[in-house]
Amino acid sequence: MSEASAPKAAIFGCAGPRLAPEEEAFFRAADPLGFILFARNCEAPEQLRDLVASLRAAVGREDAPVLIDQEGGRVARLKPPNWRALPPPAFFGRMATHDWQRASEALRLNSRLLAIELRALGIDVDCVPVLDLQFPGASDVVGDRSFGGDPELVAGLGRIVCETMLAEGIMPVIKHLPGHGRARVDSHKELPVVGTALAELEARDFRPFEQLSEMPWGMTAHVVFTALDPDNPATTSGRVIAEILRGHIGFQGLLLSDDLSMEALAGTLGERAGRALAAGCDVALHCNGKPEEMELVAEAAPALTAAALARIAAGRKRLGTPESVDPALLQRRLDLLMNVD
Repeated sequence: MSEASAPKAAIFGCAGPRLAPEEEAFFRAADPLGFILFARNCEAPEQLRDLVASLRAAVGREDAPVLIDQEGGRVARLKPPNWRALPPPAFFGRMATHDWQRASEALRLNSRLLAIELRALGIDVDCVPVLDLQFPGASDVVGDRSFGGDPELVAGLGRIVCETMLAEGIMPVIKHLPGHGRARVDSHKELPVVGTALAELEARDFRPFEQLSEMPWGMTAHVVFTALDPDNPATTSGRVIAEILRGHIGFQGLLLSDDLSMEALAGTLGERAGRALAAGCDVALHCNGKPEEMELVAEAAPALTAAALARIAAGRKRLGTPESVDPALLQRRLDLLMNVD
């Protein structure tokens, strides 16, 4: 695909379980890179497969990425009774502190089953793993979404998730670069400001991202780090993206902003998208499906750059061809591991 014919550097959500005619028309005209799903979009397997197909048909690309945040625990867009209830990442982190082999095998099985579920729905990107660390006194916006507070443990379990997903043909997204764990407020509601010294950030917060820096996709944090850029959150900071994400951490994959509709960011949605892309994000992510906001993002977002297109192509080459397997067998093995005292 040439840069001239490239999709727009945006990913959008939609309002409900079915694509409305006006949404279809907007997506056809805007031609975003892809789409992201939330619980409001997920009623039942057949309905969701139809929605995913409708989204791709709207932009005329069968390979348009369709994302979801299916982390486990409280962040799960696919819910019972139609889909499995997944344990939160912290469950596997606690298990790993006293039995790494058991935890790693359970996480691998859980991730493989999740990938099978997503493939059956046509979803090809899962925004996992969370590589943020747990810190005492921090906001619970991360909390049990994290594997724990040990950078090596978080990196090790995060690698299992990434490698399993890639092998199963699902794109993982490491998040939230360069680390959201110290935030004392929820970035969905207000802007977190972290005053930790750079040396401490490098020693702990950045470490899981450094160790998984070769992964194909990543997502930013709406967090100000005063030691790096006291005026801008990482998402809209050219310095943080160039010097820390691309530089110190070494991440060279496709960089998505976190959701631009979160209240941590100031300005109109168009201004937010423009700042994130100008700072070095490859793709502006907008999730709530509100048409007036999506129009502003679409106006501000240009076509994907040549560098972004190359990153997408390189990421697709990392995706494996899944082996045929009986999910019930995997589930029985997982149940045995989860039920050991």
